[in-house]
Amino acid sequence: MNRLSDDLLLETYTKACKLGLSRDFISLIEDELKKRALYHQVKAC
Repeated sequence: MNRLSDDLLLETYTKACKLGLSRDFISLIEDELKKRALYHQVKAC
């Protein structure tokens, strides 16, 4: 996930939630968002 820009990571999270993808996958994205201090910018699934 290090290769994803912050904007792309945020977009990926939003789309993963809308599509109802695996909770495990969404959790990985959430962990990366928290690591980058971006989690506050998204609405939790």
